[in-house]
Parts: sequence; C-alpha cells; structure tokens
Amino acid sequence: MVSIYQCKAQFQDYLRPLVNQFASWQITPNQVTIAALLLSSVTGLAIVQSTQWATASLPSTQAVLLSVPLVLLGRMALNAMDGMLAREHDRTTKLGCILNELGDVLADVSLYLPFSLIAGVSAPLIIGIVILAIASEMVGVLGYAIDAQRHYEGPMGKSDRAFVFGALGLILGLGIAPAQWLSIFLSGVICLQIWTTINRIQGMLKEV
Repeated sequence: MVSIYQCKAQFQDYLRPLVNQFASWQITPNQVTIAALLLSSVTGLAIVQSTQWATASLPSTQAVLLSVPLVLLGRMALNAMDGMLAREHDRTTKLGCILNELGDVLADVSLYLPFSLIAGVSAPLIIGIVILAIASEMVGVLGYAIDAQRHYEGPMGKSDRAFVFGALGLILGLGIAPAQWLSIFLSGVICLQIWTTINRIQGMLKEV
C-alpha cells in the first residue's frame, strides 16, 4: 500500500551526516526522541493558547498554524534520527524502544488534538483521527508479539498523518476558512486510518 513511509530510506540518507555529527557530540537516541516530543507539545500548547487566550502580544492562530508544516518536518527528521543513532551507532536500549513508541503517540495527541479547538474545525472528527491514530499504532506494535516485527502498513501511517496535518496547518494558516470541504477531507482521513488498521492486522495474520 502506497505510503510516505516508503520514502524513509531516501530521507535517512539526507539525515545521515547530521546523525553522525550527533553521535560525535555524544547525543543519545533517547534525547532526540524526547526533543521530538517536546517540539510537538510546545506547538500544540501554542495552538491552544492562540485559540483560547489570543492577545496582541502573542502569536495569532494563523501564525502558529503556519509553523506546523516546519514543526512536523522537524519532528519527522528527529523521529528518523533517533532510530538511526540507535541502530547505526550501537546505542539501542530497551528504554529507547519504549520511549520511541510512546513518544510518537504522545506527540500525535499533543499536536493534533488542539486542532479541535480551532473555530470551524469539526472537533469530533479531529478526536476520531487522534483515537484511530493511537489504535493503528498499537496494532503496529502488537506485531512484535504476533509475528516478531513492527508493522507499518499504510495508507495512513505516522508520516502520512504528519503530511495531512502539515497541509491542514498551511491551508488554515493562509487564511482559507474551514467549511464543508474540511469535514469531507477529515472524514476521508478517518476512512484511510480504518483501512490502515485493517491492513496491519491482515499483514500480521498473513505472516503467521
């Protein structure tokens, strides 16, 4: 199934020089994982602040939303780099595995859930997307127990969700008003998430 995740190898090639530099600075994979979580959390809090307590001295919601694509690109880079640091520089730990999986889910929740507070955006649909994101990642992790491998089947995996919310942040940040098109779009994302979860379950059962 087509997914942005399939571009991961090329993305890692671009990041490898920076990963090697991080290793020389004795930066650990866990530190990179936590940095990705903090980046998402701070941005999510900024969205909440801008929608609830907007003042002249603080960034507007549109300004914060325009930063979301860059934040998500940075988060994707950090998510790739923590794994590369662990595997390619012999720094894999059991704690790192836990932080990696937990950090991804918490980062999704902290960054995507605040979109439900934006005027004109359907809160139930955003909440549904977040819940299904947690479910699909949990199914992927269950692969370790079922067939001893993590499952990343698409078409709406972690990277694809990042692309969706990055595009959404850009569109809303540019001042395009949310309307019926957005609800249709988000409903489509939910359908793709359900499809993704089914694909991951089928992938596990096929291997067994």
